[in-house]
Amino acid sequence: MAFSEAEVERYARHLVLREIGGPGQQRLKAASVLMVGAGGLGSPAALYLAAAGVGRIGLVDPDTTALSNLQRQVIYATADIGRPKVEAAAEHLAALNPEIVVETHAVALTSDNAADLIAGYDLVLDGTDDFATRFAVSDACVATGRTLVSGAIARWTGQVGVFASKPCYRCLVPEIPPDAETCVSVGVVGALGGVIGSMMALEAVKLIAGAGEPLSGRLLIYDALAAETRTVRIGADPACPSCGGA
Repeated sequence: MAFSEAEVERYARHLVLREIGGPGQQRLKAASVLMVGAGGLGSPAALYLAAAGVGRIGLVDPDTTALSNLQRQVIYATADIGRPKVEAAAEHLAALNPEIVVETHAVALTSDNAADLIAGYDLVLDGTDDFATRFAVSDACVATGRTLVSGAIARWTGQVGVFASKPCYRCLVPEIPPDAETCVSVGVVGALGGVIGSMMALEAVKLIAGAGEPLSGRLLIYDALAAETRTVRIGADPACPSCGGA
């Protein structure tokens, strides 16, 4: 897969990077990634995926842009208020990198449509903020054999993990917590979305390019107030209703 002169210049810092180089950049160009949720995590993740040269990016989000989004959803501008998120995000991604293809899905991802949406892409990133959607994404990834990069943020804490078949996300969170928190209910510092969303994009680049050691079977937890990180291993649950064959 040949690069144009413009692409060689655009991706110059990747092309000289030993762990990516020409072969890795070609894999990025040939790859397709589905970004579920175009909010606080999806915004920075999608921007970095586009900048990295991922050839085809799908955006799934049913919402329209609101003024309260702009504190953390950095892909949008004030002029985008009231526009469908996927439409506005696709426009900004195309302006950032016209070499890629951006596909929009202005729908809510559910257990009914998740497998059909996910089957059309190589890799899935989940930046949604409700457990029902996260479960639907995880179950569909298991069913279709897709690797999932999952991120979450609330208050000053964020986490990111990679789930490739076993363990799956349901091995980490088997049931919806009764006291589940969302950014709407407890708040979130805006820059935290940039930190975790960028980590999600970084894991995606590593997975596609075959660089380093992804967070497969591990969860990285970031405490922004303490400026500390820790990584924990996730074990596969034999009784998991999704990947355990229960």
